[in-house]
Amino acid sequence: MFNQDQKRAFIAVLLSGIVLFGWQYYFAQKAPAPAAVTTQPVATTTDLKEQPKTENPATLSAGTAAAATPAAPITIQPFTLKRDQYEFTLTNDLTVTDMKNPNSVFDFKSLTDSPAPLKLQVVTDYGATDLLFQMEQQGPNKIVGTNQNFGVTFEAFIKENGRVHVKLSSPKEFKYRLIFDARPMKSDSGQIRHFSVLTKDVKTIEVSKDKENDGNVNWMGTDYNFHLFAFVFPKETPARYKTTEAGQMLVEIPNASKEFSGDLVFTKKNYDELIALGDNLKLAVDFGFFAILAVPMLRALQFIYKFIPNYGLAIILVTILIRLITFPLQYKSFKSMKKMQTIQPELAKIKEKFKDEPQKMQKETMDLFKKAGANPLSGCLPLLLQMPFFFAIYRVLYSAVELVGAPFYGWIHDLSLHDPFYVLPLLMAGAMFAQQKMTPTTTMDPTQAKIMLFMPVIFAFIMKGLPAGLVLYIFVSTTVGIFQQMIVYKMAD
Repeated sequence: MFNQDQKRAFIAVLLSGIVLFGWQYYFAQKAPAPAAVTTQPVATTTDLKEQPKTENPATLSAGTAAAATPAAPITIQPFTLKRDQYEFTLTNDLTVTDMKNPNSVFDFKSLTDSPAPLKLQVVTDYGATDLLFQMEQQGPNKIVGTNQNFGVTFEAFIKENGRVHVKLSSPKEFKYRLIFDARPMKSDSGQIRHFSVLTKDVKTIEVSKDKENDGNVNWMGTDYNFHLFAFVFPKETPARYKTTEAGQMLVEIPNASKEFSGDLVFTKKNYDELIALGDNLKLAVDFGFFAILAVPMLRALQFIYKFIPNYGLAIILVTILIRLITFPLQYKSFKSMKKMQTIQPELAKIKEKFKDEPQKMQKETMDLFKKAGANPLSGCLPLLLQMPFFFAIYRVLYSAVELVGAPFYGWIHDLSLHDPFYVLPLLMAGAMFAQQKMTPTTTMDPTQAKIMLFMPVIFAFIMKGLPAGLVLYIFVSTTVGIFQQMIVYKMAD
């Protein structure tokens, strides 16, 4: 699913491709608006429609209440798990509130900044119920608790890799419920992207859209731009899940069981870290259709960064490398373009001679192309060759957290954000204009010439709000292409 930036990038390339292709052929051719933020945990119900029920010992059956009601009422309290620099805070009604990962850009502080990211519920005879547990802290990295009313026990502990294992157990079989809340966090500037669900592949569901699905899931959670919060099931688990306009994903585990467990994961979406965490969490980094190119490009950027710790320079070197690799394919195109340049006077004569006979003019033009060995579409090939790399580098910049906050030089402090002074888009437009002047065309009337003259300006306007790293890639690629074109033309003379 495209967001605004992706749409702009796609439109930019598509528009340029259509215009150039037509020109060569004929003349040559965030997040949705957030719901009101609340600091209270939200619950749901068995049929995903009724109002949630909070455990109230006074409403239990007389026998159960007499045997199990605690001497003093239990109040909601937070309990924090700590291991190394990892921290998770859960309340005794099974609400995840605060999370801290040493590698994350931000810490999740839901009690003060935003809604709780996850609540666990037990589906009892009274419906979906917020059970209150008598909790006990057993060291810094483990908590255990008991709900005497329903005989449910709970435990949670942090593993060495920062994953929090949670388990609910009971002599009786229960169904369970998870509620993910993805309303914007102040600490992440409200840039919630989507819910993610791993079945056979990753499904992305837009926040604040009413949608219902079911199937076997491996993990599910909320994607916060460059961070992921997920609940990982121990094995493939049947689930029914529904997203709501309120910005929640309600997940029902329909099969009753005596035990329910899984791992909580909050991590920066570093591709290698996600691989190390296992369970195909790496698929949360969405490289899109061009993953076959995006992953090697990311690896190349990471490799260069080890020796030259500047991702801007790494992008420049990778761009030059791509241009060198694709040069043999572009060489023939450049030669054909040179031939097109040579036959321009003859094309002008044909146009003048047969200006009142369009069919005859087209036939004579095509005969001239064939005789000269020129291809009127040759100017499109360099663009077509670069388009897959264009989208691949965009997906890397859009999805790879490695480039978040990565500076270049001077005014470029973050390659994943747009150029604040629009210098790179202007340089890119200048390079595209120079390349346009070098590219031979058949003669055009003044109106068509003006349209082509403004194409670099239009492209720069579209690109001005896209990541600076992407614009840097296009600028360098265009500049290198100009030098390659000059070399080929010189060799052809």
